[in-house]
Amino acid sequence: MRWMHAAGRGLLVLAVVLTGYVGSGARADGARGTGRGPLTLATAGDLTGYLGPLLDGWNRTHPGEKVTLVELPDSADETHAQMTTDLRGGDRSRFDVLNIDVNWTSEFAAAGWIRPLPRDRFPLKTFLKRVTGTATYDGQLYAVPYVTNAGLLLYRKDILAKEGVPPPRTWAELERDAKTIAPKYGLDGYAGQFLPYEGLTVNAAEAVYSAGGTILGDEGTRVTVNSDAAREGIGFLARGVREGWIPQRALTFKEEESKQAFQDGRLLFLRNWPYAYVAASAKGSEVAGKVGAVPLPGPDGPGKSVLGGSNLAVNTHARHPDSAARLIVYLTGERVQRQVLTRGALPPVRASLYDDPELIRRFPYLPTLRAAVKTASPRPKSPHYDQVSLVVQAVVQDALTGHQTPESAVRRLARELAAISQH
Repeated sequence: MRWMHAAGRGLLVLAVVLTGYVGSGARADGARGTGRGPLTLATAGDLTGYLGPLLDGWNRTHPGEKVTLVELPDSADETHAQMTTDLRGGDRSRFDVLNIDVNWTSEFAAAGWIRPLPRDRFPLKTFLKRVTGTATYDGQLYAVPYVTNAGLLLYRKDILAKEGVPPPRTWAELERDAKTIAPKYGLDGYAGQFLPYEGLTVNAAEAVYSAGGTILGDEGTRVTVNSDAAREGIGFLARGVREGWIPQRALTFKEEESKQAFQDGRLLFLRNWPYAYVAASAKGSEVAGKVGAVPLPGPDGPGKSVLGGSNLAVNTHARHPDSAARLIVYLTGERVQRQVLTRGALPPVRASLYDDPELIRRFPYLPTLRAAVKTASPRPKSPHYDQVSLVVQAVVQDALTGHQTPESAVRRLARELAAISQH
């Protein structure tokens, strides 16, 4: 899922909503919360077209619970708005199952929009250990991981080989190479996702986390961002824009724009999700065969990624909760999870797939991705996450554009997040 998106694409990433209805949107007998029935799956940003064929397999074997595919906007922010508007309708909601950005779990659970789930019905022990925590709120399972994600540093391995330098492990090495090597080849130095949307929240959080800081604690009730680490992280990004090794055009980049810039041979380094590696390495790409991937750098060594991806949750007012749960089991099974990777270029949650030699040959970044997921941290958890993200975006944008110093930006961020946490 490409969110930042919202994540990942992630960070979603791909937004999936499963809607179940008979006729006008309710069971024929008017009851809710029992039985099985057809589902409608709405997706945003299925850029690889993998989901339709995947659902054909379900429909062939579950004729009484067929899934119809519907598309929502491919923007995580727009998808969030459409989901929350619908869910506020209570039992008038059309949605049965929601494939939500990992950072929406706390918000949706706190609002009472999604129901607790029994842990023993889902194959949680087969997942990467880190991902299950994104599906819980207040100690209870409210969703099931479907896709995971972690940011990687993509680089032009052909150019670094010519220069005789390894890929950067620290911010200082990244900055040096972006300043000195990129111009020699007519390239921009470094880019991420710096347009003020969910992707900027992700990039800012990764910079703060990599420097050893945090943004919120205790499920959003405690503000922790006012720290030297936060000033260092945001200062690193602001300095890049000010000095030019992060180009001004990167301030307009989301996932797709930044991927395209790298794929077209205009960037030496790019922070993005693994799907960008797949696209840049594919036939027709200007940089096919010239792409490497390493963990994101930090001040003194490898940094930390935000944990991206999506979780499947069941609406509190689901019409067919048994069908919804059965579909979640299907989508998180090993066979389907393999297709999520091979057809959708999306990182699966099943741990065994990261050790599969055949898959590693096809997707050589898998060991790097697994290591990145292992050390990744979620975005700040909060029942008011949408407000938190908007504040982070606005404040960090002002720092990147030079309207505020990193020091004043962090102080402002602490004040505004404190106001949100008091709601």
